[in-house]
Amino acid sequence: MTENGSGDQGGAARPAMPSIDVPLVRRLVAGQFPQWADLPITTVEHAGWDNITFRLGDDMTVRVPRNESYRQAVDKEHRWLPILAPHLPLPIPTPLVKGRPAEGYPFGWSVYRWLDGSPAGIERIADLGEFATTLAGFLNDLMRVDPTGGPPAGEHNFFRGAPLNVYDGETREAIDALRHRIDAAAATQVWDTALAATWQGAPVWFHGDVASGNLLVRDGRLAAVIDFGTSAIGDPACDTTIAWTLLSGDSRDVFRATLNVDSTAWARGRGWALWKSLITLAGDDGRHAGAAGHVLAEVLSDHAQSGRNR
Repeated sequence: MTENGSGDQGGAARPAMPSIDVPLVRRLVAGQFPQWADLPITTVEHAGWDNITFRLGDDMTVRVPRNESYRQAVDKEHRWLPILAPHLPLPIPTPLVKGRPAEGYPFGWSVYRWLDGSPAGIERIADLGEFATTLAGFLNDLMRVDPTGGPPAGEHNFFRGAPLNVYDGETREAIDALRHRIDAAAATQVWDTALAATWQGAPVWFHGDVASGNLLVRDGRLAAVIDFGTSAIGDPACDTTIAWTLLSGDSRDVFRATLNVDSTAWARGRGWALWKSLITLAGDDGRHAGAAGHVLAEVLSDHAQSGRNR
């Protein structure tokens, strides 16, 4: 990811990024879409990592990329979400308008139709097996959408859907850094297995960030899927990581049985989940260590179980 710096050495300093807050969003909306200038703007409970989300009136959201790394997602979502939506069994965001840089904010931004629901969590889901089945069905339908002309996996989506070896060095460095805190031999085995399970298929659409915060639940059931900023066409194995970050036991088994991927994709999915948990643990200040440690334990256990079942 690219952090905002103070300018090239020896050159003029770049203007500081303004705080992405309600006053900034109010100025952006009023300046470019005056028909909505009088609508209330409020923060949302889970504002997001890649973009910061605000509610605009009752029926819209404003999403503002945090930094340069996420700006390409704006054009991508406006281009492809209207094409994907008719083929999917659950609502996804509907782009309404694109905003341009202004008020000291240097990137494009978006207004979308509001989708009701709360981020998925065990306590909000009435039946994890049904949730897993519904999610797998959504991902299956996404994979069936015609990929012609779709954006290939790459730097724009942090290489989700690309070969895992792009993160080989980073993963092994994290294992070494954590060798006194984790089972480094088991983690290395999971990673080596994932790298060996090479993808041979044709590119398909995938979401790229199937995480609890991007799955909206209403009345205990999966109601919508949001944030397609890391979507692309390529290897869909990265979309299996929810199996270890949220699901477990029977619900994980249901998800795997329903999802249209093979055992090699499952192994690569463990690799994706392992990579993210390791780099989080290695670089975390304590805020996310518990969750990352839980995911790591689930991945190692699932891999060990798969070996016993061979």
